[in-house]
Amino acid sequence: MTFIHWRYPPACVQALVPDGLTVETFDGAAWVGLTPFLMRGVRFPGLPALPRLSTFPETNLRTYVRDARGRTGIWFLSLDAGRLPAALTGRAGYGLPYFWSDMSVDTRAGHTRYRCRRRWPGPAGARCDAEAELGVPLAERERDELAHFLTARHRLFTVVAGRLAAARVEHPPWPLHRSRLTGLDQDLVQAAGLPARDDPPVLHASPGVPVRVGMWTW
Repeated sequence: MTFIHWRYPPACVQALVPDGLTVETFDGAAWVGLTPFLMRGVRFPGLPALPRLSTFPETNLRTYVRDARGRTGIWFLSLDAGRLPAALTGRAGYGLPYFWSDMSVDTRAGHTRYRCRRRWPGPAGARCDAEAELGVPLAERERDELAHFLTARHRLFTVVAGRLAAARVEHPPWPLHRSRLTGLDQDLVQAAGLPARDDPPVLHASPGVPVRVGMWTW
C-alpha cells in the first residue's frame, strides 16, 4: 500500500463532506490521501475467501473528519475496485462511492506500478497510474504525529438511507516505510471535485496489515 497525501485548504474539502462531519486538520490544513493498494483474502465473516474474487486492486481517495460526538475517522471521496462484486457490495452494503475499474498492481524488486481506469458508474475514464519504490522501514523516532494522523484510522463514515452512519475498522499499526514516487498520472482527485495539487505529496508505504471492517451503526 502506498499513501500519497496532499495539503488542502479546509474549506475546499469541507464542501465535499456531508452535514454532521467536520474536516479534521493537521498543521492548519485538511489532508487528502490517494491510496492505491492490493487487497488479499477478502471475505465475509465465517466464509472462505474465493480465489477469483478475494484478491483485487483498489485505489481510494479519502480525507479525515470528526463527527458531532467527537469521533474521528475517514470520509471516502471515491473508491475504485478491480472486481465488480466488490464495488457493488461496497455501494449496496455500506453506501460508499465505489467504482468498478480496470486495475492492476505489479510489484518487482520493491518497485510497484499501480494502474486504474474507471469503468462504471460514469463518467468512465478517470485514471490513476502511479509508480513507487518501497524504501527502508521508518525508525520509531520517524513515526511522527503527521504519520499517525494520516494512517492510524479506525472508523469510516458513510451515509445510509440519508443518515450519517459509522463502521469500526480494526487493524494493527501500519509498518511504515519510506517511499519514493517515481511516476504519477491521475485525475481521480479532479473527478472528486478537488483541484489538482502541484506541490510534492507526503509519502508513506507499507507491506500491509490485516484489516477487519465492522457493520455500520447509526
